[in-house]
Amino acid sequence: MASKNALKVAPLADRVVVKPLEETEQMRGGLYIPDTAKEKPQQGEVMAVGPGRVEDGKRVPMEVKAGDKVLYGKYSGTEVTIEGDQMLILRESDILAVVN
Repeated sequence: MASKNALKVAPLADRVVVKPLEETEQMRGGLYIPDTAKEKPQQGEVMAVGPGRVEDGKRVPMEVKAGDKVLYGKYSGTEVTIEGDQMLILRESDILAVVN
């Protein structure tokens, strides 16, 4: 896993780079569920945050920070591959909650 400081992507405005958390292997009734049939995870770790959006000429600071574990909408953001890892770039408004 890339460290928070070594990530070579700097999101713009109110965008956030999230690494989806891998779910553990699921077995139902003794049957193997292939990766293609599993639902996408909706929880991830924030890897990088942008500086925040500009509203009325002033920058609004971000509410999340690198290292936060967050819940996001099922179909939110854009999937990208960064440094060999699957990541998601989404707007801060697509984040539903911070997991404590």
